[in-house]
Amino acid sequence: MNRSEKLFRQAEEVLVGGVNSPVRAFRAVGGTPVFFKSGRGSVLVDVDGKKYIDFLGSWGPLILGHAPAPVVAAAVRAVKQGSSFGAPTSLELELAQRVRRVYPRVEQIRFTSSGTEACLSALRLARGYNGRSMIVKFAGCYHGHGDSLLVAAGSGALTLGHPTSAGVPPELARLTVVLPYNDPAALKSAFAQWGPRIAAVIVEPVVGNMGVVAPSGPFLAALRSVPRRHGALLIVDEVMTGFRLAPGGAQELLRLQADITCFGKIIGGGFPVGAFGGRKNIMRKLAPLGPVYQAGTLSGNPVAMAAGAATLDLLRQRPPYALLRDRTDALVHGVRERARRHGQDVTVNAVGSMFTVFFTKEPVTDLASAEKSDTKLYARFFHGLLQRGVYFPPAQFEAAFVSAAHSARDIDKTIAAVDRVFREL
Repeated sequence: MNRSEKLFRQAEEVLVGGVNSPVRAFRAVGGTPVFFKSGRGSVLVDVDGKKYIDFLGSWGPLILGHAPAPVVAAAVRAVKQGSSFGAPTSLELELAQRVRRVYPRVEQIRFTSSGTEACLSALRLARGYNGRSMIVKFAGCYHGHGDSLLVAAGSGALTLGHPTSAGVPPELARLTVVLPYNDPAALKSAFAQWGPRIAAVIVEPVVGNMGVVAPSGPFLAALRSVPRRHGALLIVDEVMTGFRLAPGGAQELLRLQADITCFGKIIGGGFPVGAFGGRKNIMRKLAPLGPVYQAGTLSGNPVAMAAGAATLDLLRQRPPYALLRDRTDALVHGVRERARRHGQDVTVNAVGSMFTVFFTKEPVTDLASAEKSDTKLYARFFHGLLQRGVYFPPAQFEAAFVSAAHSARDIDKTIAAVDRVFREL
């Protein structure tokens, strides 16, 4: 028994399921989760001293890799001054200014401590802004574990949602309309049926939470026009894509304009940070200026603000986006070529530095097509890579990430490992 196995057995006694976030438990792929002790650049080291090329990146925040020196230095400087004050600091202003520089429609911003907080607060704000109660989301998009968002589609294309978690009241779920992603006709039909009651549409502009799925042109066109035509707000969840796909995130890449944008992950530089922001006339509905209440003791935490500002500065000073694209393209091409060579039916979706290897031969454009993937085969693929020192997401329906710290040698070693795994599947 290795140290990870021993630690997991101990953790199961004191932590629910042995973890603090469900997907870490490896239930989707089987086996025992790996316990890590350090990370540097593109490499993770587990408690037994084994090294892994990391394509999880803490689920997306680590665009610069693990422990980049300027970010670490900024966090250390901040923590030496005090870890939290529960009062304003100039660091909050400095990070907000950096966000607004590349997201001009984010005229005002409110920091939170997680992307989940940002999304559920954005929904409350949208409801308070226009006095409506219903929201629209898309199947397969994940926006955190807020009650209104843990909802699946009903039995028909245009039925109201039902809870996907115990503890979510059916009465609340019925205020959420769940539609297929990449289906503009469904969006138009939903507004034809419930338009005056819909407060907002919330969407991942490029999905990462059913694996990576890109939006179609007609779907983007509908997102741009349909909600506004009916007086609803468009909330774009850039928790995962913000500052990753381009300096201005998916909105810059896709020419999409949000009324409210949600952030997380990268803007914290590896620390727990979320944020939501938009036009002043919307944001001023928030307390203390308006009637929509939202608060957080650790919101704007100075250590996280400093790390986030250092990260955004590095992204602006030395933009890594072309390198990230090249590295990701090389990896994706290698995986596809090895799959063909060994007769494996896979579809590899990639946008920028995000990618997913789906074990299905069909195109993946929405949740229904993603769910056709062979999850048992993905589990074998995952463990085969893990044994060879490559760490992919421990679930088929999650995004993988390339960082600026990944070298050409990392990519070549990963493709070689994929080749060996495909040969043995």
